[in-house]
Amino acid sequence: MRIVFFDIDTLRPDHLGCYGYQRNTSPNIDKIASEGTIFSECYTSDAPCLPSRASLFTGRFGIHSGIVGHGGTAADLRLTGKERGFMDDYLNHNWINQMRRKKYYTVSISPFAERHSAYWFYSGWNEMYNTGKYGMETADDVYPYAEKWLKNNGSKDNWFLHLNTWDPHAPYRTPLSFEYSFESDPIPSWINQKIIDEHRKSYGPHSAREPNGFKNTAVSNIFERMARFKEIKNLDDYRKWIDGYDVGIRFADEFVGRVVRILKDLGIYNDTLIILSSDHGESQGELNVYGDHATACHIINRIPMIIKWQEKDWDRKYDYFIYSTDVAATIIEGIGGYVPKFWDGKSFFKEIENKKEFSREFLIISQNAWSCQRTVRFDNWTLIKTYHTGLKNFPELMLFDYTNDFHMTKNLVDEKPEIVGKGLKYLNEWHEKMMETVPDGKDPMDTVIEEGGPYHSRSGLKAYLRWLKKSEREDMVKKILNRNENYLS
Repeated sequence: MRIVFFDIDTLRPDHLGCYGYQRNTSPNIDKIASEGTIFSECYTSDAPCLPSRASLFTGRFGIHSGIVGHGGTAADLRLTGKERGFMDDYLNHNWINQMRRKKYYTVSISPFAERHSAYWFYSGWNEMYNTGKYGMETADDVYPYAEKWLKNNGSKDNWFLHLNTWDPHAPYRTPLSFEYSFESDPIPSWINQKIIDEHRKSYGPHSAREPNGFKNTAVSNIFERMARFKEIKNLDDYRKWIDGYDVGIRFADEFVGRVVRILKDLGIYNDTLIILSSDHGESQGELNVYGDHATACHIINRIPMIIKWQEKDWDRKYDYFIYSTDVAATIIEGIGGYVPKFWDGKSFFKEIENKKEFSREFLIISQNAWSCQRTVRFDNWTLIKTYHTGLKNFPELMLFDYTNDFHMTKNLVDEKPEIVGKGLKYLNEWHEKMMETVPDGKDPMDTVIEEGGPYHSRSGLKAYLRWLKKSEREDMVKKILNRNENYLS
C-alpha cells in the first residue's frame, strides 16, 4: 500500500467545504472527503506548530515530550538521560520509525525541521527534502519536489510520502497572479461591527488594532497581499483579511488536486491511503486574535482529519473526541504494526473496524508559545484556563458553548459554575495522571512561565509596549505589566 499525508499548516476545518464552510475554498479536499472519512472532533494535544508536530510524530503529549513552546527550554525534546541507549528509544519508536518497521519507505518534503531547529524530526525518514524557505514557501515551491518524487517512485509499493505546505499561514503569501476571488461570497456571519468595536477597545499582538503583530508593521515588501492590512476597523477590512486566509486555503487545495492527478495518471490513486490534516487552526477574530494561533481554544487545536482508505468499510463521519496522535497510532495498527506502550496516542483501529465507539471522555489541549493555557473539551463545552496571558486581555477562566457559540463571543463562567467545576475536575485529574510519568517531575509549562512567559510574547514585549505608547494606550501598558509581573524580572 502507498500512503500520502497532506500536512497543510494552519488549516482550520470549519473553513473547508466538507466541514460546512459556505465558501468554495476546498473542492479537491472535499472530493477526497466524499470518498473517505471525516473525523470532526480531532484535536492536536499541543499547539502551535512545533509542539503539535512533536506530539503527532513522537506519540507523546507535550507534558511528556517536553516540547510545549517555540523557544526556551520547552522548545527542545526532553533528554532521555542515563537510560538512553546507542539509539534513543523514544525517537527509535516514533511514528515514522514504526512505519519503517513495517517495510514502508518513508519520505518527507518539508522545511519544518530547519524552521524550528527540530532536528529530531529527521528520525525515521529514508529521504528528507528541505524546500528551503523556513516555512515561507508557497505550494508552488513544494510541488516540483512532489511531482519529481512521485513520477520517479510512485509506481513502487509500500511508501509513505509526507507533503507539507504552508499557504494558509500568515503572512498570506498566495501570489496575486492566483486570481480566485471570494468577493461575491459573504464573510462568516458570526462577526459584526459591534464585535470589532469591542476588540478595538482592547489590546494584544494580532488584535484588531495590530493584526500584523507587535509593531503592526505590514510585511508588504515581501508579501504583497499583506500590504493592505494596518488595522481591522470595520467589516470591509475584515473581508479583505479573511479573503487572504481563504485564498491561501484555495491555493493549497489546488496543490492537493495536482498531486491527486499524478496519482490517477500513475494508476495508483485507488491503492493510496490519503491522510489530510494540519498542525493547528488559526483565529480569525475569535477572542480578539486575528491571523494567529495564540490560544488553546478549539479554533486553534481542532484540526481537519480526513482519511481515504479505499479498502476499509469505515463510516463517512465520526464525531468522537480524538487526538491527532491517536490517528498515527491507528494507522500503525492498521498496517499490522504495534503502538509503543509509552505513547499517549491510542489506536482506535479495532473499534472502528468493529463498528464500536472509540471516543475519549474529554480532551486536554494546550498552548504555551503565545500564551500559557490549558483547555478542556468535554460534552458541549470548551473551558479555557489561562496561566499566563501572553500580552492578551484574557481572564483566568473562560467557558463557551461549543455548539451555540462556536466563535466564543460570550464567556459563561459566572452563569455555569457547575460546568466549570466539572471541567476543572477533568483538568486536575488529567494533570495528576500525566505527572506520574513525567521523567523529571517538572511540568514544562511551569518552565515556560519561570523563563519569563511564552516565547513569542516575551521576545516581543518591548516592541509591543512601545507600540502601545505610540498609539496613545499608556493605560494598557500598565495593565499588562500589572497582570504579568514576571515580565519585569
